Amino acid sequence: MNVLLVYPRYPDSFWSFRHALKFVGKKAAFPPLGLLTVAALFPANWKTRLMDQNVRDVADEDLAWADMVFVSAMTIQRDAVRAILARCRTLGVTTVAGGPLFTSSPEEFPEANHLVLGEAELTLPPFLADLAAGRARHCYSTEGRADLGLTPLPRWELLDIRDYAAMNIQYSRGCPFDCEFCDITQLFGRRPRTKGRGQLMAELDALHERGWKGGVFFVDDNFIGDRNKLKRELLPALIAWQEAHGHPFSFFTESSIDLADDPRLMALMVEAGFTEVFIGIETPYEEGLDESGKVQNRNRDLLESVKRIQRAGLQVQGGFIVGFDSDPASIFEKQIRFIQESGIVTAMVGMLTALRGTKLHRRLAEEGRLLRDTSGNNTAIALNFVTRMPADTLIRGYRQILKSIYSPRPYYRRVITFLKEYRTPPGGFQPNPAHLRAFFSSILFLGVLGRERFQYWKLFAWSLLRRPRLLPLAITLAIYGFHFRKVAESISASGMFEGKELAE
Repeated sequence: MNVLLVYPRYPDSFWSFRHALKFVGKKAAFPPLGLLTVAALFPANWKTRLMDQNVRDVADEDLAWADMVFVSAMTIQRDAVRAILARCRTLGVTTVAGGPLFTSSPEEFPEANHLVLGEAELTLPPFLADLAAGRARHCYSTEGRADLGLTPLPRWELLDIRDYAAMNIQYSRGCPFDCEFCDITQLFGRRPRTKGRGQLMAELDALHERGWKGGVFFVDDNFIGDRNKLKRELLPALIAWQEAHGHPFSFFTESSIDLADDPRLMALMVEAGFTEVFIGIETPYEEGLDESGKVQNRNRDLLESVKRIQRAGLQVQGGFIVGFDSDPASIFEKQIRFIQESGIVTAMVGMLTALRGTKLHRRLAEEGRLLRDTSGNNTAIALNFVTRMPADTLIRGYRQILKSIYSPRPYYRRVITFLKEYRTPPGGFQPNPAHLRAFFSSILFLGVLGRERFQYWKLFAWSLLRRPRLLPLAITLAIYGFHFRKVAESISASGMFEGKELAE
């Protein structure tokens, strides 16, 4: 059996980092961890290839080689998925589809020959058994939750790790919180499930043996969901592993804001090599937090919480949302002020989107306010529900935020605000060839040719004189700023908004 795993192309967005990747000579930010894990569940005698469209194009010859094409995708990849499925159908190649997009909206993809939904550890084995017996059904699904202790090692040999800016692994699934706009609890439940300590060490060993050095993203939706187990088992094991192997990895992950309440947890994470955490701030407006069920963010000083995390030695990347029913006209200025004062350099601001499977989607459907399915890209100017705020006001305010936080002067000012708070990680930053390439590329593209060259050299001089050990991080953030600015300019220039249709 010849099997081709296809990961569809991501559209350009804040998360693609496409404009930053050229500085380090990489083709994509992260590899498709889900498909690499699915491949490890295949029969040993299958001939398996993986093709990531974010790295290289998939030719008809690649599809025709396969007896079966497996496709996995997030909602944001919907358009690329349809193109792949259509090409396979034309070529007469059998398709098997799974992942969050298909699990949330299976009825949208009748063109897929087989749907393997939910967690692959549960639904793929019965599909494979039926396939071998010649009686494979169209759809396999389950309401159960997988035992992550049975999840196999990803098949890293299927890709060239040199194509990617960072690697990724998974420790847990599920989140104890249940925000109205989030589909994670629908997909993975509210009780965090984790892999065993030895299991995760084996995954790190596998990456290390393949020669990887650099960033490793824990893709957990809330890494600290089981914080007692983290402090008791995993983080001490990570610290020991890093020391034994010469600290080859720097880790980053996603967390809830209550990380700020646990100094010991933050200290252990930093000692283990964690340098960044993505946190859903969403809004500084208390009514918006109440409306969305963001209980972990309520009744706290969000700004001080961010500062505590930064001072512990963790860079905070923040998610922000506008478009809540309760948002006042002043929300845009509030968001801008909070982002600038917090020093959250990587501020991912999007408009509220109603994803299938969320409580928000169900509520809006009951209220008759849904307009269309979402693209999954909350930075695209294409609302999928009737907003309480006049839609043209929301779009104008959203564009105002992007312009205000990603123009060179405020962006570089925010970088310095962050660097003043941030505690240098133990051992500083270890340069590698990719970092050196990025450094010299930044001098040319940002310091000489870029319209931000004055701010670039000001940051360079400030870092060199005030925080010299943070100079590599300052350059990295300058490069990120270039990417964010390109995406923000593209969003502001897009014509995807139809104001009359969306205003209530």
